[in-house]
Amino acid sequence: MTSLRTHCLSPARASMPIDAPVGPATYARMFPELPALDVDEALLRAIGRSGGLCDCGDATDAPESLGDVAAGWPIFGQFVAHDITADRSPLRSHVDPMRLQNARAPQLNLECLYGDGPVGHPFLYQRDDPAKFLLGGDGIDVPRNFEGIAIMGDPRNDSHMLVSQMHLALLKAHNAFVDEARRRGVADSAVFESAVQETRWHYQRAVLHEFLPSLVGRPLAEEIGAMGPRWFRPMESAFIPLEFADAAYRYGHCQIRHEYRLNRETEPVEFFPDLLGFRAVPPMRAVDWTLFFDGPGGEVAQRAKKIDGRLVRALIQLPVAITGECEIEEYHSLAVRDLQRGQGVGLPSGEAVARHIGAQPLTAEQVGLGAAGYRGETPLWYYILREADVTASGKRLGPVGGRIVAEVIVGLLDRDPTSVRSADPEWRPHASLLDLLTRE
Repeated sequence: MTSLRTHCLSPARASMPIDAPVGPATYARMFPELPALDVDEALLRAIGRSGGLCDCGDATDAPESLGDVAAGWPIFGQFVAHDITADRSPLRSHVDPMRLQNARAPQLNLECLYGDGPVGHPFLYQRDDPAKFLLGGDGIDVPRNFEGIAIMGDPRNDSHMLVSQMHLALLKAHNAFVDEARRRGVADSAVFESAVQETRWHYQRAVLHEFLPSLVGRPLAEEIGAMGPRWFRPMESAFIPLEFADAAYRYGHCQIRHEYRLNRETEPVEFFPDLLGFRAVPPMRAVDWTLFFDGPGGEVAQRAKKIDGRLVRALIQLPVAITGECEIEEYHSLAVRDLQRGQGVGLPSGEAVARHIGAQPLTAEQVGLGAAGYRGETPLWYYILREADVTASGKRLGPVGGRIVAEVIVGLLDRDPTSVRSADPEWRPHASLLDLLTRE
């Protein structure tokens, strides 16, 4: 039977996504003046396929393979990606970027959580208390229909259990803010919007002050936060740069571990197949987020893998439930898909971007593609991963990757007059991301 899970990564995605917005939002180039890099597709497949340079094999999560970032941050990064980008186009070569549509508004506004609100998407909310989200009957899973399909604003947040559990935790955080608003005496007509604002601002603050510093380094995060973006400055409507969506922000694929300990009652389990989504989350898979993020006075959480250009076998050999049926065997590899996506939208080389922004390009030896018989410049996605390894020992993004990611995230928040960057100066947060994820 052919898989129907084509809304996630399949080359045969449906042409009309179920969660597409009413109006189109676009992708465009951040560095349109730079020429596209054209690499033989056979080489891209050789680099990313099983046994290629991107395959770290069946090794365990040995200490030397791990960075110093808590294991929850790349999961949060994936959630953020689903909040601001949704490219439903087929995986193919030579795509016209002007024809791509983003099924998300380019804002960090938790659209993947709220959908069109209690009026537009009432199935996401409680019948008798529509200010609150509907939860699964036992409170340990997102709500599902009788076939087990998740009822949520973005079906990709059910692709694996870690991201669906994060989605659930943020549903609960919103519901807790509803209770707080009522305790403060907020008028019934304003309770929902009050809770939305609190949830969004706390989430956006976590992105700015916790997530970004851990990913790009505090000096760069603070520089761009204070001075604003230098390269990402849309003249009119905000858009998602392809250098971000199809290269730099795919860094987190390297950080996924072989195994995760989900809670204190069960043993570690493999990422795939054990945490494959699109099905109900059993009690034994309920996530204790204190094992994924460091909290004050608590034990050190599990660590993410280094950003070094190598992916765990579970991502090199993705399940059919994720990819759909593939005529080309290498398309089961997420690394091949990342390389193919960048080539398809005409991204420049990593070296070209480095020269353009005034960073020192990596040498051919540092990139390491000579082992695959290649001597040209480097696909941007792979360059950014190798740059992180060479310049930051795999602990965070380097000059090119860090600049692209930080400028786009800060730039999107600056373009949104309702974001935390434009909040009332009197507003004060009272929860970290871990606090949000552990609220009941």
